[in-house]
Amino acid sequence: MEKQNSRYRWVVFTFVLFTYLLISSQRTAPGLITDQLMSDFHVTAATIGLLTSMQFFVYTGLQIPMGILADRFGPNIFLIIGAGLTGLGTIIYSLGNDEFHLLFARILSGLGDAAIWVNMVLILSQWFKTKEFTQLIGVAAMTGSLGFLLATVPFTLLIDLLGWRTAFLSMGILLCLCGILLYFILLKKPKKIFPKEPADKRTVKHREKTWVLLRRIFVNRQAWSLFLCHFGLVGTYVGFIGSWAVPFGMNMYGMTRITASQLILIGLIGALIGAPLAGWISNRFDMIKRPYIVVHILSLVGWSVFLMFHGNPPLFFLPILFFIMGLAYGANALTFAAVRQSFPMKESGITSGFANTGGFLSAVLLPSIFGNVLDYFQSVSDSISAGYYYSFITPVIFSIIGLAGVMTMKEKRKQNTMYVPIHHKKE
Repeated sequence: MEKQNSRYRWVVFTFVLFTYLLISSQRTAPGLITDQLMSDFHVTAATIGLLTSMQFFVYTGLQIPMGILADRFGPNIFLIIGAGLTGLGTIIYSLGNDEFHLLFARILSGLGDAAIWVNMVLILSQWFKTKEFTQLIGVAAMTGSLGFLLATVPFTLLIDLLGWRTAFLSMGILLCLCGILLYFILLKKPKKIFPKEPADKRTVKHREKTWVLLRRIFVNRQAWSLFLCHFGLVGTYVGFIGSWAVPFGMNMYGMTRITASQLILIGLIGALIGAPLAGWISNRFDMIKRPYIVVHILSLVGWSVFLMFHGNPPLFFLPILFFIMGLAYGANALTFAAVRQSFPMKESGITSGFANTGGFLSAVLLPSIFGNVLDYFQSVSDSISAGYYYSFITPVIFSIIGLAGVMTMKEKRKQNTMYVPIHHKKE
């Protein structure tokens, strides 16, 4: 309890979130150099899709296991290891000589990235009281969007200034330094400031219940609805901006890399607005499902517009589309609001991990499917425009799946009136 009243908790908060900011940027930064990788390594669009998907694949598969490990061994060590692995993977990525080095680098980065969110949430819950934690977890989620924002124009300028290899090498070294710094901030310094805390037997008790909770969640209809909600909203956007958004702007409209990355910037501004706006609307009208249905419809309409214009919407319309889709993506926090409303506290963490798995599963699938469809139809029709047109069918289908998820979601209504017992008269 002493930790939650100390000023040192803000030091922990600052450096943990700074590390998360850098790691989030590296989820999508490789999308800025897709064309260069294809040229330098002579690889196809399908290979690029596989490289992009690999980090999300590893991230997705380790979400629930990482929560179990964090409960058993504590979150600090895994957050430190995660920062180091992501940094090491980024360094190897910058030094790679072929696609196999790049693939191995993305696997390492995925291992590190998988350790960040779950452990960051647990660390913040240890250092902050419940009321503070509720507010700061929103700031943490927004930090992830800021990380994506960093991987647009700012990182593009760094690539143009230093070259892509030096830019990624610098970021990898910085992440490794963050891991070392977190070791002192999370492990060494607290031992000197605070007395050693006795082992908590509740951890063992909680760990014994984990598989029971998992089994219950896997047969829970509401959990699957939230899984599908996140599947349709998160992966479509994250998967696209992390792989094909910049090449799309450059190939279809002749944009420079900086100009194309500005489209991603506009989308991320929408995401930064969408998160607090969705929360405000949900609280204002005391409901989650209806606003979330509107969000999913908005996302579906945005992706469908690309099909309406055969993969080539008017140039002036692109910023509007990217902003709308970013706005919808930012509202994905409503998934976790629904988790808190629908499940008891002891199950909310694992259920959140399950729902988050849905979001990043689609982020795994979309880049690879998009790339394969692009390769096939471009070769068949000898038209890159036709390739992109058919590729955009994928996010449309994913959005329909998300809409189906939110439509089947059940919402518990809050009771605003007091319970008054009714005494029936005997006739």
